[in-house]
This record gives sequence, structure tokens and C-alpha cells, in this order.
Amino acid sequence: MAFDPYQLERIEQVLHSRKIPFLSKKMMGGQLILVDDKMLMGLDQDKKTKENRLMVRVGEEGWAEALRQPGCREMDFTGRPMKGFVYVYPEGFDMDDQLEFWIDLALAFNPKAKKSKK
Repeated sequence: MAFDPYQLERIEQVLHSRKIPFLSKKMMGGQLILVDDKMLMGLDQDKKTKENRLMVRVGEEGWAEALRQPGCREMDFTGRPMKGFVYVYPEGFDMDDQLEFWIDLALAFNPKAKKSKK
């Protein structure tokens, strides 16, 4: 398993408590959380360090601010930075309020996000 199931449970608990419908789906070597059929965030493991991390869709407008947060780095899934997406390492989401910050940021962008082509 290339992600920490405990972290998935934490995210799902927050979304359930807010009554936000979502879908959890295995994808990209990890687990994705979809809201309105759009990627909200995901979980995977850094192949080099073996650290668990979040993949968060924040949008290009929130990208620079997100990168200033603890544990946040550019998402370079394709080998170069993907604007609008960030990786967050454990020091940035260990505490519940930190995790909720990332969920809130992703939920704020979600209505503006485009659905992927099927």
C-alpha cells in the first residue's frame, strides 16, 4: 500500500462531519479523494524518503501562498512543478487543525476546478 490508511481515515472523518459527499479512489500510486468528480486531494508516499504525504489541489491563485506553509513543497509528479498542486509532508498535516487547513483550501478551489476528461 503506497499511502497511510490512517491519514485517509482522518480526511474522510472531516468530510463526513461536514456532510460533504466524496469518493475515494485508488489512483496514481496512492489514494485520491474526489468531490464533485474532481480531485480534491490525495495520499501517497515519497519514493525517495518513504514519507507519507498529501497531494492537494489548491489552484494557481492559492499556489504561492500554500508553498509558504510548513511541510509544503511543489508537486512535481511529472518531473516539473505542477502549478495549482502541492505536496504536504507530515510536519504540515500532523495536527488536526493543519489537516483541516488543507482540506479547507482544497474545498475552496474545488468549485473552480475543471473535471478531468473521462
